[in-house]
Amino acid sequence: MDYGKVAFIGGGNMARALVGGMLAAGYEARHVLISEPLPEHRESLASEFPGTVIRENNEDVIREAECVLLAVKPQILSEVCKPLAATVQQNKPLIISIAAGVRSGDIERWLGGELSVVRAMPNQAALLRLGISGMYANDRTSKQQRRAASNIISTTGPVIAVPTEADIDTVTAVSGTGPAYFYLLVDMLVKVAEEMGLDHDSALALVLETARGAGEMAEQSGESMDTLIARVRSPGGTTAAAFDYLDGTNFRDIFSAAVTAARDRAVDLADQAHRQD
Repeated sequence: MDYGKVAFIGGGNMARALVGGMLAAGYEARHVLISEPLPEHRESLASEFPGTVIRENNEDVIREAECVLLAVKPQILSEVCKPLAATVQQNKPLIISIAAGVRSGDIERWLGGELSVVRAMPNQAALLRLGISGMYANDRTSKQQRRAASNIISTTGPVIAVPTEADIDTVTAVSGTGPAYFYLLVDMLVKVAEEMGLDHDSALALVLETARGAGEMAEQSGESMDTLIARVRSPGGTTAAAFDYLDGTNFRDIFSAAVTAARDRAVDLADQAHRQD
């Protein structure tokens, strides 16, 4: 799957997840270059990923790279990109950004224009190589580059290619933010179980294993969620009682509004980034 040299700008958790995934998939360590400003982080990266090239300066890792992966916070992406424009324009590498809420057109503009740009939105479970990512590629991105980007990102889990950049905002709201929704449900179920008399460890084990099993059933059965619910929701039974109560509230509307709010915030962040000089 080697795609020449890949330069990571930023050595944080998600960059580490991708680097680890690439190396585990057989990518040559000497083709992975990482820039990280903090000395202690560079030492940690060198220890965790022996054979990779670790540098302090961003330009030092992108000069020979066929691909540059931007793994910095979206709030500072503009100030990181602009000083790199001249160097990037010399060899016009494939650009991959995992920064939420920053559009490909703005990234391209900050880096001098006429670039192949891919936006990817991984989620937290990428740290365990159990994530899933959405991916959008601009019109300048060739089939080979799309394949290369997908290969790199998929080392932490499946990749879903989306046809429009607006879809990445939906991906952000559904799967990027999604782990937190499930953590909230786990937390609520555990607390209710404790209030009903179960000890914390027992409650947590019951909830986590139930979540794990439900996920596997949803993936493997091939049935709709309504069908799976109906298989648990016996008429007049305990599940029916719970769902009768939920159906009598506006629970579904509230949850839908929450996910929409996350999507809208992603759009707002993109608009704010666009207004930067």
